[in-house]
Amino acid sequence: QVQLVESGGGLVQPGGSLRLSCAASGVTLDDYAIAWFRQAPGKEREGVSYIGNTDDTTHYAVSVEGRFTIYRDRVKNKVYLQMNNLKFEDTAVYYCAARTIPLGALGLIAGLYDYWGQGTQVTVSS
Repeated sequence: QVQLVESGGGLVQPGGSLRLSCAASGVTLDDYAIAWFRQAPGKEREGVSYIGNTDDTTHYAVSVEGRFTIYRDRVKNKVYLQMNNLKFEDTAVYYCAARTIPLGALGLIAGLYDYWGQGTQVTVSS
């Protein structure tokens, strides 16, 4: 069983930055394709960013491209989501998800993931 734990959420002003972390115990995240999703109140879960486990291919939602960066830290066994120039509409609970088989361009589809964390709240407010 893969247990994912997100951290790094918080309250930030518009234009600010946060870095979210996705960690797992007992498994090597290198073996998994990882994606970040978010869900705002009253809205469906939305794919934000994806990183593959064979070639570190990345994909981003149009709404975050150029502002968010997903990357792996193999030493720390974590996957990060660096979020810059945050906007009000980025407010949501952010989740990381994992699966063993890479998805490539399908990586932002929530229903294709096997393992999920509990989420971390990101609030962008002035």
